[in-house]
Amino acid sequence: MNGFSLTSALLACGLCLGNIGCNGAPGKPGLQSETVRPNQVLDFPTLYKQNCAACHGEEGKLGAAISLSNPVYLAISGVDNIQRVTASGVAGTSMPAFGQQADGMLTDRQVAILAHGVVDWWGRPDVLTGSAPPSYASNSVGDPAQGQKAFTTFCARCHGADGFGTSAHGEGQIGSLVDPAYLALVSDQGLRSAIIAGFPEQNMPDWRSDLPGPGARPMTDQEITDIVAWLGTHRSPTPGQPY
Repeated sequence: MNGFSLTSALLACGLCLGNIGCNGAPGKPGLQSETVRPNQVLDFPTLYKQNCAACHGEEGKLGAAISLSNPVYLAISGVDNIQRVTASGVAGTSMPAFGQQADGMLTDRQVAILAHGVVDWWGRPDVLTGSAPPSYASNSVGDPAQGQKAFTTFCARCHGADGFGTSAHGEGQIGSLVDPAYLALVSDQGLRSAIIAGFPEQNMPDWRSDLPGPGARPMTDQEITDIVAWLGTHRSPTPGQPY
């Protein structure tokens, strides 16, 4: 091989290796190493795992916050309310705002994917068939005195006559609903949602109740509002403080 041919071959080899290094070598930018930015994540499972599972549970239940896999809750709240709460959060509680317009990290599209995703994954369109469900939000003012009476009728069997908790059905201790520390972490709407939707994974019935006897009936919308008002009278203006 003459000198010209050897030089040409070496140059061609170098160009080839250089192109490989730019496009495929570790640490080099190229088509094979593109990273998906956080605002480009658009699949529901990933968004839910990254933003919701820590509080609502990996499978939408058994978390510190309300169960999102509860089809009754999903049917009562609806996509619009879930989307609004996800975007804006709930002031005074541990539910943060995830929407960018409220200084969160998620785009409007990502918030919508989350809201529609929980309904698509865990909702049941027929879950309220034959029922006359109460409204998601209260439409009236609650009466604490009437709320205590309703609580005694529908809730005391498990939560105790004064809401301080009790053991029920041999399933261990049920915590207090009137503990100021608990009430400081939950909004009135959170209490209402829990009463309406129940916690099926913890054997707590929804508003239709599981009271025995021929006179058993669901709670009325006003009774739910009154119970929330009565629970609210136990809130402390300085929760967690020794005075």
